[in-house]
Amino acid sequence: MKTELQIPSDLKFLSIVENWFLGILQVELGNRVDWPSLSNRLRLVLVEAYSNVVRHAHRDQPNLPVLICLELKERDIALEIWDYGQGFDPSTYTEPNPDDLQENGYGWLIIHRLMDRVEYRLQVNGRNCLELQVRLAK
Repeated sequence: MKTELQIPSDLKFLSIVENWFLGILQVELGNRVDWPSLSNRLRLVLVEAYSNVVRHAHRDQPNLPVLICLELKERDIALEIWDYGQGFDPSTYTEPNPDDLQENGYGWLIIHRLMDRVEYRLQVNGRNCLELQVRLAK
């Protein structure tokens, strides 16, 4: 199963993004997984990824669309989030130190901890793509 959603870069659409994403997965996966645990995990990842595009990549440009692609294969959930921002270099990222009471920088850490595979590609035909994948437990 493969589907996509194109939506404006505005946090007022966050609940629409969440409902679309989680609704499709719940219908497709049914009772085959621990839905409460999986949905909480994936909701957090999606919120972090979408809000990062809105707040950083498309800062104050709600006219720029965000494209979210979802693919469910056998035991894998693949998610792609496409944006038109300048992007960032993941090699320059350093994990925040909680002792520093840092307010930003936790999203990338959370995404990496909750997903099995994370790949970020800069400037693919003028866009950036965050690819996320998680393997479902048996």
